[in-house]
Amino acid sequence: MSFEDGWAAINLEMPKRVPRTEYSVEMHYDLVKAITGIDVTLDSTDQVKADARKTLMQAWNYDFIWNVWTYRHMFGDLHTDMGHAEYAVAGSDRRDPKTSPFSTTEEVLNFDPWETFGQYDQAVLTQEFEDHYKASCEYYPDAVNMTGVYVTMISGLLELFGWDMLLLACGTDPVRFGELANRYSSWIQQSFDALAAADVPAVMIHDDMVWTSGAIFRPDWYRQYVFPNIKRQIHPLVESGKKIMFTSDGNYTEFIDDIADWGVNGFVLEPSVDMEYIAKKYGKTHAFIGNADTRVLLDGTKQQIRAEVERCMAIGKNCPGFFMAVGNHIPPNTPVENALYYNEVYEELSKR
Repeated sequence: MSFEDGWAAINLEMPKRVPRTEYSVEMHYDLVKAITGIDVTLDSTDQVKADARKTLMQAWNYDFIWNVWTYRHMFGDLHTDMGHAEYAVAGSDRRDPKTSPFSTTEEVLNFDPWETFGQYDQAVLTQEFEDHYKASCEYYPDAVNMTGVYVTMISGLLELFGWDMLLLACGTDPVRFGELANRYSSWIQQSFDALAAADVPAVMIHDDMVWTSGAIFRPDWYRQYVFPNIKRQIHPLVESGKKIMFTSDGNYTEFIDDIADWGVNGFVLEPSVDMEYIAKKYGKTHAFIGNADTRVLLDGTKQQIRAEVERCMAIGKNCPGFFMAVGNHIPPNTPVENALYYNEVYEELSKR
């Protein structure tokens, strides 16, 4: 792990090696055991899991820790849980869906978060961000840490309403749904203002605003109701001088230029996003993280795994802010030998 290499990359000061991060590897207990030698399983104590996680991240040289604070806890009990498919070992992360608390499109379109949730104490929110960041730094002292907002716009509306009610309401009346998006943005702005005031150097802004196939809504709807709001939300962060990283699952290729216009400093991306476009247009001005295809590690041969790492390095290695990562996770059903070989090839090719 190296704070120095990660911070250099975010500041576009080309480190001598390509830094990296990964996601969810710590839940692949067979792989963690193979890397660390620690006998960790799903049934291990929290302390054993924590020790194994830290040892893993040191062994694999994580330079960047993905983290956010503001999530659906801001909504209290008024939110949807879309459930979770089996991903972790033995399906330990499976959750059944929770029915949306909204039963009609009119309820959705008339919703006002100010009336329902009210105003937060900015000093309290700011302290929460600082405490979250400090705790992460204490746990991962040798990497770039951050805190941030998960429920920025579309992700926030999705957590509130669920897919069915969100799509039905927007399809029924996209103008009124856009006005709802404006109301939500003005309310969640409290988190961004508090985050701007917090004593943290780097922040993560998350919004799953697209699908793997691309845009969920018409592009002009995003540009009228989503992007101007996010730009306003981020403005205090830009003014505060923080380094701002943006994450969205799915394919946001057609919106890369819009996102850059918000004032972010970096992109976190899945394999569906055109990383080559980012490298060519923003590779000297922005950091970016990605985007090896996890499916290659899952099913590929060693030759295919090497080719995938070589593809990413060919795109990013000459860009000062490039981080290597598998997008978007290395799940527990990934063959251990494939993951180990991926790391071997990364280490071989990471030196500049």
